[in-house]
Amino acid sequence: MDTIITRFPPSPSGYLHIGGARTALFNWLYARKTKGKFILRIEDTDEARSTKESVDAILESLEWLGIDWDEGPYFQTHRYDIYNDHIEKLVASGHAYHCSCTAEEVNSMREDAKAKGKNPQYNGKCRNRNLSRTDNTVVRLKTPATGVTIVEDVVKGNTAFGNAEIDDFIIQRSNGVAMYNLAVVVDDLTMNINTIIRGDDHLVNTPKQILIYQALGAELPVFGHVPMVLGADKARLSKRHGAMSVGEYKNMGFLADAMINYLVRLGWSHGDQEFFERRDLIEKFDLEHLGRSASMFDADKLLALNAKHIQAKSPKELGEHLLFHLSALGIEAQNDAFTQAIIETLQPRSKTLVEMAKAAVFYYKDEIEFDQKAADKFFKPEIEQMLTKICDAIEALCDYTQENLENLFKQIMEETGLGFGKIAQPLRVAITGTTVSPGIFEMLLALGQKKTIQRLRKAIIFIQALA
Repeated sequence: MDTIITRFPPSPSGYLHIGGARTALFNWLYARKTKGKFILRIEDTDEARSTKESVDAILESLEWLGIDWDEGPYFQTHRYDIYNDHIEKLVASGHAYHCSCTAEEVNSMREDAKAKGKNPQYNGKCRNRNLSRTDNTVVRLKTPATGVTIVEDVVKGNTAFGNAEIDDFIIQRSNGVAMYNLAVVVDDLTMNINTIIRGDDHLVNTPKQILIYQALGAELPVFGHVPMVLGADKARLSKRHGAMSVGEYKNMGFLADAMINYLVRLGWSHGDQEFFERRDLIEKFDLEHLGRSASMFDADKLLALNAKHIQAKSPKELGEHLLFHLSALGIEAQNDAFTQAIIETLQPRSKTLVEMAKAAVFYYKDEIEFDQKAADKFFKPEIEQMLTKICDAIEALCDYTQENLENLFKQIMEETGLGFGKIAQPLRVAITGTTVSPGIFEMLLALGQKKTIQRLRKAIIFIQALA
């Protein structure tokens, strides 16, 4: 085969959801794996439901996922002349015809066929009448009355459709607008699309599209219809299963690489491997291992995979993503050594970037608010002396390192006779305002000597005021 050319053609009547994102990913990965082309096309002929906001949201979601395109986005509403040219060729070649039957007449034909136990369909009344175009005529494709149309599918295998079950379907409305199946085929032909990976809900359209290809004398592309994504209850994925727009997952603190990893595993496998980085997927993706069974969306698995991707990235890489979520909390930070040191303390225990950002807030605050319950429990009068001893010892350190901090605490434990836990919890409250934080030493190092001393001094003053 020549250069592989795939496409993703979303309808801009809403946001990009899980199923659509997975379809885009499969096509993108195959194009990148084969060093081919990936084309983006916006199928906006339903002008009543299509919106610019939806187009923008789809583009933003694809960009966040890192799914880039080599051509496009093309818009079907800009391509009506191209569709009309192909329709005229089909009529001129005798593969299509004008039909003046009204909707009422067609409904009557269908009811008659149904009453006779036949497939309810248009009966071909205008097929041989050689009508000319008028304001009231549609254009229908002449379909074979016998035989079968076989969809050769690299995922599902061959599926045969009886031609007798396919009537002479409309390819152009009376208002001159091309129907979906005609527009899709013409788009794919003129854009040289030769590989089509899409959801198996499109399989019912494929025999009609094949008949259009054949009427145009064109070579068929490779088809691959992948099963739908279902919820854990095996029902079609919906909002209640977590099937929110892709953009919402970004706002919830998921990494694009984790989402890509999870999406590809909804219908594709490479042995038992679960964790993939982007470059792994481009190297290993193929059509042969696309599954034939429906995949179940599992929010818990996505969350666990996100945690693994957070742990796998460097603090510098995570910094660029974390700033967005810090900003949402009112903290304007830089991806500098301070932020990266903070990230390093939070990586092992963060499942999302939102979780990480919330846990990082205390590092950036100038003023710490003490949790009332924590203060009541740990800020006893005798703690003032211990915190003063720690603060003075930290201030006296010439070299602020973990080794020196550990030695300092050992010395204080020996002098006071207190265990590490008895020292660590009051210190944790003094530094963070709460009883939950990263490990003491890594936290103190990330915060820095100057800020650590400042917070200890303020905690000591706070305890003195309680006396």
